[in-house]
Amino acid sequence: MPKLVKLYITQVLIGFAIAAAFVGALLYFNVANLWHLVTHNDAGIIAVIVLWFANGIVFSGVQFAITIMRMAESEDTGQGGKRDDIPLMAMEPIPVEASRRR
Repeated sequence: MPKLVKLYITQVLIGFAIAAAFVGALLYFNVANLWHLVTHNDAGIIAVIVLWFANGIVFSGVQFAITIMRMAESEDTGQGGKRDDIPLMAMEPIPVEASRRR
C-alpha cells in the first residue's frame, strides 16, 4: 500500500477517535441538554452515531490537512515577499464635459 494511503487511513482513524472524544464530551457535559434528548428519544442512538460520523469526517479532514501541511520543507529566507517600490500614478485632473440639468 502506498505511503500516502497509509497516512490517510491513519489520520482518518485519529480524526474519528477525536470525534468520539468530542461527542463523548458533549454528552458528558450535557451541552444544549443533549444527554436528555438522546436518552429520552427512540432515535437517540442514531442521532449520536450521525453526530459522531459527521464530526469524524470534519476532524479527519482537518487532521489530514494539518499533517500534510507540516510535511512541507521550510524555505523561509526571512524576506517576506517582494520589496519593489509601489508605482505612483501622476495625479492630474481630467476635464469632463457635463451638461446642465434643468
